[in-house]
Amino acid sequence: MAKFNDIQLLRTTYLRGPSVWTYRPILEVWLDLGELEDWPSNKLPGLNERLTAWLPALIEHHCGVGERGGFIQRLEGGTWMGHVLEHVIIELLNLAGMPAEFGQTREISQRGVYRMVFRCPEEDVARTALAWGHRLLMAAINDEPFDLKPAIQAIKTSINDRYLGPSTGCIVDAASERRIPHIRLNDGNLVQLGYGAAQRRIWTAESDQTSAIAEGIAQDKDFTKRLLAACGVPVPEGRVVAHAEEAWEVAQDIGSPVTVKPSDGNHARGVTLELTGETEIKAAFALAEPEGAEVIVEKFIDGVEHRLLVVGGKVVAATKGETVSVHGNGKATLRELVAVLNQDPRRGPEQEYPLDWIKLESGAVKLELNRQHVTPDSVIPQGQSILLQRNGNMAIDCTEDVHPDVAYYAQLAAKIVGLDIAGMDMILQDVSRPMKEQGGAILEVNAGPGLLMHLKPTSGTPRPVGMAIVDHLFPRTEEGTGAGRIPLVGIAGTQGNAFIARLVGWLLQLSGKLTGVASSEGMFLANRQTQKTDTAHWAGAHRLLTNRLAQAAVVQTTARSILEEGLAYDRCQVGVVTDMRGWEQLADHDVREAKQMTRVLRTQIDVVLDEGAGVLNADDAQVADLARLCDGEVLFYSLDAGNPLVAAHRAEKDGRAVFVRDGQVVLATGAKERLLGRLASLSLAGGAQPDTAALLAAIATAWAMNITPDLIAAGIKTFEY
Repeated sequence: MAKFNDIQLLRTTYLRGPSVWTYRPILEVWLDLGELEDWPSNKLPGLNERLTAWLPALIEHHCGVGERGGFIQRLEGGTWMGHVLEHVIIELLNLAGMPAEFGQTREISQRGVYRMVFRCPEEDVARTALAWGHRLLMAAINDEPFDLKPAIQAIKTSINDRYLGPSTGCIVDAASERRIPHIRLNDGNLVQLGYGAAQRRIWTAESDQTSAIAEGIAQDKDFTKRLLAACGVPVPEGRVVAHAEEAWEVAQDIGSPVTVKPSDGNHARGVTLELTGETEIKAAFALAEPEGAEVIVEKFIDGVEHRLLVVGGKVVAATKGETVSVHGNGKATLRELVAVLNQDPRRGPEQEYPLDWIKLESGAVKLELNRQHVTPDSVIPQGQSILLQRNGNMAIDCTEDVHPDVAYYAQLAAKIVGLDIAGMDMILQDVSRPMKEQGGAILEVNAGPGLLMHLKPTSGTPRPVGMAIVDHLFPRTEEGTGAGRIPLVGIAGTQGNAFIARLVGWLLQLSGKLTGVASSEGMFLANRQTQKTDTAHWAGAHRLLTNRLAQAAVVQTTARSILEEGLAYDRCQVGVVTDMRGWEQLADHDVREAKQMTRVLRTQIDVVLDEGAGVLNADDAQVADLARLCDGEVLFYSLDAGNPLVAAHRAEKDGRAVFVRDGQVVLATGAKERLLGRLASLSLAGGAQPDTAALLAAIATAWAMNITPDLIAAGIKTFEY
């Protein structure tokens, strides 16, 4: 069989926001099939068999057929390699643990060249999947061997490197469920929820409402304990010790058994429980010392360790721990028994696993083994139980069993420390009984608690802790979809759009909202220019939306920016399209005809909120046709009072429109009309007369933002441009 040359990847573009393809981030790839343009899948012997052998789950891809096995039908009937590559990449992402569904492949005007896209929230992951998908497909085409495991591992590694951790991820997912937008601010887990002045920030399970003082208190376990005790919260007796000898002295003073732990550690590292002898207490000191600034020796309290999650003063989830043991069979060594235990799919080294691997070389495990006089190479007799771990394995959900008294003390402790989100470590005999009745105590108060144990308990019901945090940051109101949003205007087209953006920004400023404008004339905040260079692009809008001062935003964009970057925002309150000009400059995006601009600029109208509005130029039939795509209200503007589209809009839908009649600017709602003023009098500060169409667009936009006609008229006359 003759070997085919590689499919050429001509261009790869990561579109970070809504685009001509979809609302979410995607990777767009231009492919040149070369000679493979003449070789669809049904003409390549053995291709389909090789693909389905390597990727059997392709059977689940519905493709355009709309049923299971749809893509296989397309393969057998004959489909081109760009389309095949799309599905290969999607399946590789699925196998790597990142569910992927959306993809499209479309030919362009040049023979053999296709645009292929697939959805992926992280660019590095998308590019990794593309590279391995390309290799796999060429191997299948040329009947060459291919090892799937390195491909999956490479994509998994990229996901682990780039994706949000499970705690942050569940909060972001909950925000998305409530239609609250998010912006990732760094390569880690710092995420902005919402836009501008309406934003909140999270970093794992900490928020911008988490006090630095409270976090500092929580890190100092000894001080936290003293503070809680002073307020009547039961805590174990104990003291900070400076060396191993003092640890033994304190243990004798308070009475054994004792617990030895670092003063500011976390995740149970360096914590050893139920110690009695001098040797093991000194050994526990050595284990705890590297994990914190100081070491605490405290009275051991018999019971089961519990973790209660307190959010906004309420207990929203609870788990309890279990010890980890293995049972001998008289044949296997302890090391072999632990190896079997670590094969549990719930155990793993990364944070997405609810249970950690048991490591025989860890200090805590070694201490437990020494107590039981066994080594990793000991053969454990039939039926004998060996305790490996006493704590740090809290993954059994018990939320429904929490007694109100236990919840009260957890909530009180969070309040005393000052944390809005807190993980409360408690020792209890039974979480369903009152705290003091059973001799329970609070061991630690943790800032930024891990959420995985509540999301993926080893038994019991997963808890919606991400949504609890989002509801804390954005309390639910009757408005619903407005959470985290500021008034946002998006303007697309070429006709006077910078002027429109600046005037609308000024009118919003006058209405009482500190307004930012990202335009081709620069960046403006409260009508003060903060950047002189062109900001009518993704980066400019992104900077504006991360600014906590901005109570409203106006963003100018271009057709090229939509094609090359996508929009910087997910939805807007008002979307404006002035014209469809400029297609001649977009040949590099295979835009060859004026009619193709509809697909590009409809993006601006596609993102209008249901409760928002689209402002459209009724004098441009192609622009006016976008009205059918708008989820919100539609406002037309026109230079012609007799425009039939405007007349029909007013008559059929009691719609709003702005137009000129006999030199007067008219604001119409159905049959009702309001005169704004004569065009000649609606001049700018200094007497300049703006372009009429641009002025009408700005007036219609301000009106759509519920700015009163009187303020609009006054604002125009005071606008310095």
